[in-house]
Amino acid sequence: MTDVENQEYDENLMALLEAVWGEGFMSPGGIDEVDRYLAGISLTGQSVLDIGCGLGGVDIHLLKKHGAGRVTGIDIDPALIERCMQLAGKHGVEAQAEFICVEPGPLPFSAASFSVVTSKDSIIHIEDKHALAADVFRILEPGGWFVASDWLAGYEGQPSAEMQAYIEAEGLDFNLASARRYQAAMEAAGFTDIGFVDRNEWYREEARIERELLGRALYDGLASRVGTEFLQREIDVWDKMIIALDQGLLRPTHLRGRKPQL
Repeated sequence: MTDVENQEYDENLMALLEAVWGEGFMSPGGIDEVDRYLAGISLTGQSVLDIGCGLGGVDIHLLKKHGAGRVTGIDIDPALIERCMQLAGKHGVEAQAEFICVEPGPLPFSAASFSVVTSKDSIIHIEDKHALAADVFRILEPGGWFVASDWLAGYEGQPSAEMQAYIEAEGLDFNLASARRYQAAMEAAGFTDIGFVDRNEWYREEARIERELLGRALYDGLASRVGTEFLQREIDVWDKMIIALDQGLLRPTHLRGRKPQL
């Protein structure tokens, strides 16, 4: 993957994220949000690449619910790849799922290798959106779709103090870009039928539900597993994220584009 560094997704953070978003998921909405951003896209029998496969929940869902023929998940963290393989074995889809630990850089696949390329909230870690869009376009078959969700910036230039406070609290390598930058990158790569669906309004409400769960229903169980100090730090991340969402600075978004037929 292009210009992305190793992330610090340790066991505690993975346990907390799965508690909030479901087994195999590291970002909001779980399988329901995957179904929403894939609306109208048929995966039946298709070869699919998942960029930033995380814990593998998306990949399992694409096979079991959407009928994908084969799914290849890639990530730069070997611990995440191991978790993906374990989840695929648990769900009995290991014959149709492949998980590859990759190095930062161009996607390690030949041209026209996949019918669909997807990603759930992972492109935020990749700085050069133009290079990524061009690489995705290269590995798609003619007529193939790039369909994903990602965290977008609701601003151009430098983040505000509130947004910077959230980014620092997360402690991850974020490279947010606006919808305008994504649009420009996809157009430059050659995509057509480009579309965006802003999910900020939905997640403003959803994030509050998640924050309530962390502070109440999930608190005791998570505190015993990850420790009170770690849990309180993550609750603080949610508090800062909600401010950024309310101010329109952080905008979860569905995006898609199609590689034209020859």
